[in-house]
Amino acid sequence: MVDDPFLFGQIAAANALSDIYTIGGKPLTALNLVSFPSCTLDNEILAAILLGGAEKVAEAGAVIVGGHSIEDAEPKYGLAVTGVVHPQRMVTSVGARPGDFLVLTKPLGVGILATALKGELLTETEIDTALRGMVTLNAAAARIMVEVGVHASTDVTGFGLIGHALEMAEASGVGLAIDGNDPPTYPHTLEMAEMGIIPGGSHRNRLFYLPRVDGAEKLKPEIRDILFDPQTSGGLLMAVSPAQLTELTDKLRAAGAGAFVIGAVEEKPVARLRIVQTPFDRNR
Repeated sequence: MVDDPFLFGQIAAANALSDIYTIGGKPLTALNLVSFPSCTLDNEILAAILLGGAEKVAEAGAVIVGGHSIEDAEPKYGLAVTGVVHPQRMVTSVGARPGDFLVLTKPLGVGILATALKGELLTETEIDTALRGMVTLNAAAARIMVEVGVHASTDVTGFGLIGHALEMAEASGVGLAIDGNDPPTYPHTLEMAEMGIIPGGSHRNRLFYLPRVDGAEKLKPEIRDILFDPQTSGGLLMAVSPAQLTELTDKLRAAGAGAFVIGAVEEKPVARLRIVQTPFDRNR
């Protein structure tokens, strides 16, 4: 994702920890998984990657219990994370109800921005807001969603907003409506999307999920690409009742998290997503 090895480790760890936070859980342990070309790259680079990951794991209140490594031509780093959650307080992608609002806790666009970074169209300084977003743990958002009692949750990662939203729709047996007018994005995302700086994962997501999306033909191409953009360490997507919406968004903002009201849950058509051009009331 980035050139800075310490930052790379932080992002990878935050991304791995997100799976525990998505269900309202508490991380306990993490196991490092490393592929690294130790014969061609300085081991100080690997040390910085591991240090970045360790810092995020410590911030989460978990511990690293070891790891596995192999020699490989391309550096890779991730973590296998274990956590706990009370079965009666676990939040899953099942449970979204018609009438619920959809709330997203981080902007979109990191796949597009990372592609622009690789192409040297942007610098790490220019995408600093997105970098800070990726290294931010979903811990506060997870704690708040459990306190408020949201009906369903998923994190937005490699399948993009549309893909993960459709997974929630299918699991819950409902339909979803998403605002296609003005999705929340990190700075420079729209500019890069208008230039066609799109990662390969976005095209694959669109090919797979587009048949289950109604109204996508009315979207501007750059907005469509943003909605399908694969995220790394993205935010949580929550389905919350209208009665709890204000409490949820107020608490998220007070904790420094995003609170973007981007859509709503509908009864039908089941397991499909409808793009609408009328913005949802983000201040309700």
